[in-house]
Amino acid sequence: MLRLKRISETFDMKVFTDTGEFFGDVEESILTKNKVSGWKIKASKNSFLSKVLGSAKGVIVPHQLVKSVGDIMIISKAAVPSYESEEPSEEVAME
Repeated sequence: MLRLKRISETFDMKVFTDTGEFFGDVEESILTKNKVSGWKIKASKNSFLSKVLGSAKGVIVPHQLVKSVGDIMIISKAAVPSYESEEPSEEVAME
């Protein structure tokens, strides 16, 4: 059964990743052409975002990464910003 929620019911909703980490709180929704295109998540105290971002206030999560909205919002782990320096692997063709 599909349950509908009003956008106003999602403000200050707790956001968790699909691995169970507390991510932050919903601050705003981003609407494009009458559809939700993203969510502004604020880094609240003791959240994963506040540890990773430091002085930044939050992030914008695309709606495609939201897995579920109920009493809490569950997002994909792919939305978690990573600041690890990953060097892209480059293949050099020798001729």
